Amino acid sequence: MNLYLDQSLMRQYKSASQQVRVMTESWLGQNAYCPNCGRQPITQFENNRPVADFYCQDCAEQFELKSKSGQSAGRSVADGAYQTMIERIQSEQNPNFFCLSYRKVDYVVRQLVLIPKHFVTPAMIVPRKQGIPNRPNYIMCSMNIGSLPESGKILLINQGQAMPPETVFKQWRQYLFLRQQKTEKKGWLLAIMKCADRLPEKFSLKQMYEFETELAAQFPENKHIKDKIRQQLQIFRDQGKIEFLGNGHYRKLPIE
Repeated sequence: MNLYLDQSLMRQYKSASQQVRVMTESWLGQNAYCPNCGRQPITQFENNRPVADFYCQDCAEQFELKSKSGQSAGRSVADGAYQTMIERIQSEQNPNFFCLSYRKVDYVVRQLVLIPKHFVTPAMIVPRKQGIPNRPNYIMCSMNIGSLPESGKILLINQGQAMPPETVFKQWRQYLFLRQQKTEKKGWLLAIMKCADRLPEKFSLKQMYEFETELAAQFPENKHIKDKIRQQLQIFRDQGKIEFLGNGHYRKLPIE
């Protein structure tokens, strides 16, 4: 895979942001594949769609590309209009997100992360800026990907190295059941996944209860945090993501 962006495309534009946009979109269109069905390449939409940039001609998955200079996507990714983004991710045609990071000195791709749409919730979309010139009510936003569990950030390229597609496909399939969950329930599932990321392979209910204060701050309307924790663990057990070992102990199961 050629990880270098095509710098010859820069000559068409004077704006630095436009130069990066055309180079990264061209690169993704030539190198990315659909994580759902494996089709390569994916197809670029016409310009100026509110969110989505690409789609798969075989399975109709949609993708939005976010690019930034640096070694990784970091914890926050800048986006466009806040209200447009909220409406789009809540629609039936909500997109998945590719986050591309490149090294500016030579325009080489360092990281490509896929955020599956079933991990994206409105709580992740953070108002970023208000009162830009001539549009005082226009609110920009950022996507807080630092709030995601590790399973919600699928690496296709990391530190300039491409990951095996088979690994990407397995990670993609692992949590597709989240697409059937309503927003509030999904928020709890993602929060518990994030907590579990901080625990060893084998963990106890007592260890999960140690996150009670943190979860209470995240979900202040809920007064039964321990009950919710047990409920989410039951869902993950039913989905084959964790194994109940007995006496309040669990084990995380590997990706199949």
